[in-house]
Amino acid sequence: MTSICDERGQELNYAGMLISDVLKRDVGIGGVVSLLWFQRCLPPYVCKFFEMCLMVTADHGPAVSGAHNTIVCARAGKDLVSSVVSGLLTIGDRFGGALDGAARQFSEAYDSGLHPMEFVNAMRQKGQLIMGIGHRVKSLNNPDMRVTIIKEFVMESFPATPLLNYALEVEKITTSKKPNLILNVDGVIAVSFVDLLRHSGSFTREEAQEYIEMGAINSLFVLGRSIGFIGHYMDQKRLKQGLYRHPWDDISYVLPEQYNN
Repeated sequence: MTSICDERGQELNYAGMLISDVLKRDVGIGGVVSLLWFQRCLPPYVCKFFEMCLMVTADHGPAVSGAHNTIVCARAGKDLVSSVVSGLLTIGDRFGGALDGAARQFSEAYDSGLHPMEFVNAMRQKGQLIMGIGHRVKSLNNPDMRVTIIKEFVMESFPATPLLNYALEVEKITTSKKPNLILNVDGVIAVSFVDLLRHSGSFTREEAQEYIEMGAINSLFVLGRSIGFIGHYMDQKRLKQGLYRHPWDDISYVLPEQYNN
């Protein structure tokens, strides 16, 4: 069964919209995402949000896991698909995949009526990290412009932002402990996405919850970062880089001093 696209007629259609209308109405990539992922035309501000998320997550330099894997594979002579897939396979709770975890954690805490301080304390007692909080480089004194851009757009354009407001209250608590425990780009996209699903008027509460549970929120990071991975692959080929080997001086060798029988 399929419910998003039909190519059997004279003209391809996306979720019921003819491809000619998709182009004539200039719905953009955000509109195509809304049709193929959510089976409906979502409001312009939602499509703009999708496109902004794709732009700000497209790349974050060669040092991160996914880009590094893609570069290593490209330099090993692998093809585009193999190299990009090797990068995509690093996406998970530690790299990029925190969107789904953040969406679940923040929405569950908010829905259960936990005060932000109670939420932070409960996570500490469990020994669990708060997904979407913290950054290795960015901090209160060195803010992430991606987060600022998304946050400002959402606050100005969305009809309601209760979960984003809740996450910002959590951020006040976490940054009072360490300045780098900021709401990161994963976190701001995740909570904003939940606010979109719940308050745009385009989804029922049941549909919104279903999309959160199926892992749909991480989709924007996967699609966005693929753009960057393709760029890194092409960059290495263009620069004609040879086989990569990691330098010895960057490896900590911790072998035992002698072999014990």
